[in-house]
Amino acid sequence: MGILNMIKGQLIDVIEWSDSSSSTMVHKYDMNGKEIMMGAQLTVREGQAAIFVNEGQLADVFGPGRYELQTSNMPIMTALKSWKYGFNSPFKSDVYFVNTKQFLDQKWGTSNPVMMRDAEFGMIRLRAFGIYSFKVSDPTAFLKEVFGTSALFTVDGVEGQIKRTIVSGLSDAIAESKIPALDLAANYDELGNYTMNAVNPKLAPLGLTLCSFVVENISLPEEVEKTMDKRTSMGVLGNLDQYAKYQAAEAMREAANNDGSGMAGMGVGMGAGAAMGQMFAQSFGQQAAPAAQAAPAAAQPMATCPACGAQIAAGAKFCPECGAKQNAAAFCPECGAQITAGAKFCPECGTKL
Repeated sequence: MGILNMIKGQLIDVIEWSDSSSSTMVHKYDMNGKEIMMGAQLTVREGQAAIFVNEGQLADVFGPGRYELQTSNMPIMTALKSWKYGFNSPFKSDVYFVNTKQFLDQKWGTSNPVMMRDAEFGMIRLRAFGIYSFKVSDPTAFLKEVFGTSALFTVDGVEGQIKRTIVSGLSDAIAESKIPALDLAANYDELGNYTMNAVNPKLAPLGLTLCSFVVENISLPEEVEKTMDKRTSMGVLGNLDQYAKYQAAEAMREAANNDGSGMAGMGVGMGAGAAMGQMFAQSFGQQAAPAAQAAPAAAQPMATCPACGAQIAAGAKFCPECGAKQNAAAFCPECGAQITAGAKFCPECGTKL
């Protein structure tokens, strides 16, 4: 019995792995020098995949479920071993458990500003940050291309590669979309979808897939933000002329309510009053000018030609209709009234003749 128990102690009859961390991607099952018993139970939980590697060569991959290791469910391993006696002997193989769940809330950001050509501001630099999630979509490719024979592999091993690929994809998305800098905040979702579609083909050869990509913020340079603030302030103020008048009126009110005396107070009051008076004068001048322009010119006095009876300008020497010479003294040049010869003043308007 002692020998039998010793032999059984060198065999593994249950293979499973429980992950208690949030960042472990690959865990190598610890054989501790033992061999796997034929007929052993293999348990693969949801969000996991078990990979068997025999003498450095990938043998079998098992998805979620419970398996009894027999010839029927290990065809590749059977072919590699070429056992002729029913595959009943124990065998030694490396077993890797791969986490296929999503790794959430991964941070990304631009370590250096991204250059962008904007139609309104010209060349500007942008910084951006957000979160993303990813998972292992192809355990076989992930083993061959990434973790190899590592006994433990975490998110830190691929984080840098994914972040740099994301920043490159986002830069292409911003450049190709040609979205103005002022409208970037309204297109975060579109930029995120475009970036994810551009990044996934680059991660597929590594056995990885980007599940979600969120642009949390895209920040503009400080100078551009100040310019935007000024434009916003101007839009809020509206009519700058009315605002200036309001400011002058407020200054006069404050000067009037100031209890302090002295030349400083008088200066403030006089300055505010002068500014207010100047603005009112300009305002009234602007209002009066159109009225003056709109006023019709005074009607020219008319007279009647004694020869043909045509209406002619008062004081004309000849009639434009019949050519008859007119007596200039017969009509008042100011109002056109008929006057007697030799009169020194017009009897109607009093104009000196």
